[in-house]
Amino acid sequence: MTASPFVTVDWLHQRLSAPDIVVLDASWYLPAQGRDAEAEYRAAHIPGAIRFDLDAMSDTDSHLPHMLPRPEVFSSKMRALGVGDGAQVVVYDGMGLFSAPRVRWMLQTFGMRDVKLLEGGMPAWIAAGYPTEDGPGRPRDRRHFTARLDNGAVANASDVSRALANGSAQVVDARSGPRFRGEEAEPRPGVRPGHMPGARNLHYAALQANGRLRDEASLRAAIAEAGVDLDRPVITTCGSGVTAAIVALALETLGKEPRALYDGSWSEWGADPARPVETGPA
Repeated sequence: MTASPFVTVDWLHQRLSAPDIVVLDASWYLPAQGRDAEAEYRAAHIPGAIRFDLDAMSDTDSHLPHMLPRPEVFSSKMRALGVGDGAQVVVYDGMGLFSAPRVRWMLQTFGMRDVKLLEGGMPAWIAAGYPTEDGPGRPRDRRHFTARLDNGAVANASDVSRALANGSAQVVDARSGPRFRGEEAEPRPGVRPGHMPGARNLHYAALQANGRLRDEASLRAAIAEAGVDLDRPVITTCGSGVTAAIVALALETLGKEPRALYDGSWSEWGADPARPVETGPA
């Protein structure tokens, strides 16, 4: 039986003062969502939670958004946050289930195994009537953190090209249908509309309801409708590598470990004139 990637707000509330538990506020929003993750954290966050700024924790030298940094850079940043080896980490975000899966994937890809998601995120915590605190957060002492990159969990553009060419893995795109089909302009300048030839489209929103993953039957139905075969390997992708982690999470809960996540995603592929692009349905 697959262990659940989630803990409940009741579970966390009972253990919030445990010294080995670290809570990360991983809220991040698209510009179109009109929300400020830093301001929201300062206004109210789970007591003791550390702000995990996805942009700042990613590769700031890359022209692509949210790319994994070098292991030694990630280690340094995690130490500065006070997150060390052996900690039990609980990650949440302000939408319930949006950016937290990406942060969990980052931590696991760098070798942390005991990483859980808070089911329902911040909305569930508030709905349960549990306390919050404001301000910039409590500073934590530095801890030793050793990043061990799992290269197999990360796909690059060449990996995706090979998978599409030889059928060794299904490429599953988490963007919306209109973006996948090329009916909407991409939000990033210089990125073409459309999708990778041969990719499948499974919008991340079809896997959610009220900031949580849907039940197993609904997940299986959405995955089947997208033409994804659970018995074959999967590489997940999206616009910038964030919502691809939601698709990977859904597969994980069904006992299906995805092969990899394409870190550059459409921000890289769609901007590269050497990469083929299709429009229309999958």
